Amino acid sequence: MASSEAKQWKEAIKSEMDSIVSNGTWVLVDLPLGCTTIGCKWIFKKKLKPDGSADMFKARLVAKCFRQNEEIDYFGTYSPVARLTIIRVLIA
Repeated sequence: MASSEAKQWKEAIKSEMDSIVSNGTWVLVDLPLGCTTIGCKWIFKKKLKPDGSADMFKARLVAKCFRQNEEIDYFGTYSPVARLTIIRVLIA
């Protein structure tokens, strides 16, 4: 990194990786035949104080799920949605 804030960004990356490992986010498995891996990329965000100075450097590792092909990399999608009557019962 050539940024003047490279040290802070590297610390943010290390913090994110430590969090991912400590939470057990990933499980290492063998890649099944005929399958491809999904790439990932880093997203960086600098949170600012009201005066405009840097408050926090945040790094997130995200999957490039947009590179998947339906019926090849995954089958079917769904969105679990409750019926309105169920929501009303829960609120009552």
